[in-house]
Amino acid sequence: MISLTLSREPEWLDLTHGVTVLIRPLTAAIFSAARADLEADDLIDAEAQEIAAALVKAIARRTILSWEGVGDAEGNVIEPDETAINALFDLWPIYEAFNERFIARWLLLGEEGNGSAPSPTGTSAEVLDIARPAPGAAPTAPPG
Repeated sequence: MISLTLSREPEWLDLTHGVTVLIRPLTAAIFSAARADLEADDLIDAEAQEIAAALVKAIARRTILSWEGVGDAEGNVIEPDETAINALFDLWPIYEAFNERFIARWLLLGEEGNGSAPSPTGTSAEVLDIARPAPGAAPTAPPG
C-alpha cells in the first residue's frame, strides 16, 4: 500500500551543519520540470554522477523556498537563488542530506508499490538454460 501525504504545504527540512530549508513537496510535475532543466543544461556527454548531481540541484532550485543557516563569506545571510543553491549543493554533506532526506522519500514510493518486487525474470532478464536431463534418461540432441 502507498502512504499518501495529502498536504501540499511547504515543510522545513533539517539538512546538516545548521542548514534548514523550507521546501515545497516534490511532485511529479516538479520532478519532470527538473528533468527538463537537465536537457537545457547540455549534459548529453556527461557521466552518470554528473547527471545525478545536476538533477538534485535542479530539484533543489525548484523546491527550496527559503533557508536558514546559509550566508556569504562575510557571514551575511543570503537568499536562495540559482547561484546560491548551486554553490550550496556543491558541498557534499548538503547534497547527500537533501538527496537522502527529501528526494529518496519520493523515490521510495516506487518500492512501496503493491508488495511485489520487479521480477528478475522480466523481459529484460537474461534467459538461463536450467533444463537438465533426468538421471538415467537417454541423451537428446540440442534443438536446431
